[in-house]
Amino acid sequence: MAQLALFSDELCRRHNAGAGHPERPERMDAVANVFEELLQRPEMRKGEGRDGTITELRRIHTAEHITRIEESAARPVTVFDADTVANNHSFAAALRAAGCACAAVDAVCSGAVERAFVGTRPPGHHAEAGRPMGFCLFNNVAVAAEHARKRHGLERVAIVDWDVHHGNGTMHSFYDDPGVLYVSLHQSPLFPGTGYLEELGRDAGYGYTLNLPLSAGRSDTEYLFLCDQLVLPLLDRFQPELILISAGFDAHERDPLGSMLLSAEAFGAMTRRLVAVAERHGTGAVVAVLEGGYSLHGLELGIRATASGLLLGGEAPGGAHTIVDSAVEALADRAAQALHDHWGALSR
Repeated sequence: MAQLALFSDELCRRHNAGAGHPERPERMDAVANVFEELLQRPEMRKGEGRDGTITELRRIHTAEHITRIEESAARPVTVFDADTVANNHSFAAALRAAGCACAAVDAVCSGAVERAFVGTRPPGHHAEAGRPMGFCLFNNVAVAAEHARKRHGLERVAIVDWDVHHGNGTMHSFYDDPGVLYVSLHQSPLFPGTGYLEELGRDAGYGYTLNLPLSAGRSDTEYLFLCDQLVLPLLDRFQPELILISAGFDAHERDPLGSMLLSAEAFGAMTRRLVAVAERHGTGAVVAVLEGGYSLHGLELGIRATASGLLLGGEAPGGAHTIVDSAVEALADRAAQALHDHWGALSR
């Protein structure tokens, strides 16, 4: 059984976007409940978090963006847009969230642990180079991916994003970069209105973005079908040295902002499949970083299932997926065809 480091920080609870906002401080209760339980096990480690550095942030964000977020610390409320609001603690929380993601990368890349889960907020995958949006201030996963390459010399980093919303900021960060493979399974149509199948990357990065936009109501079976038929074969071709998971849990069946029907078990099954890929192509290094998830109960279940998947290690793809909507099968066919010229046949 793997050794797993858990990164979190109570500072992240102090970020508050206002009464009634779904990305609320109580989300940290779900993290704390699961982490307290897991840390009783001998294979668990409590990760040593830290702040992200300006150098780390500048690899993804503009200087103007960083300054804008920092200036929010001087005001009780800063409204960046209708969805994205900061209080005077938000800059500190966002800095710590980005730093914890980098610290988790350090832990797995140094061999101190095999895998890590980062339970922080605010989330990050919507944050663009120069724009906070979608509850996100700094793009934690993108910052961590660049940290893995610049600090640890990795040449191939994969990011798998299963948040119910497309990670526009992460995709755009690496859209022309063949060193980072970005894969997203998300509900469409839904905020932010990006993540079309046709968005495959640009220039040298063409073929290194795979978006799988799904209509509402998709199930465990259909997500695992797409993983087995497309995502895992693509990752095997890419041969990642590190897999980062944008682990949003708003595709859970209880979530108020998404309309998917995933059980907690689906998150665990996807995690174990990704661990198996990581084990085939390296040390098994996987870091999951919390994104969305707005049902506190669903969030807790999802975190627990994902952490268990990281602990248990690799799982082979399932057998025949007997109940798959024809629209999902058609999406898989179109995606495989779109990537064929670059990667060849991907279906198993």
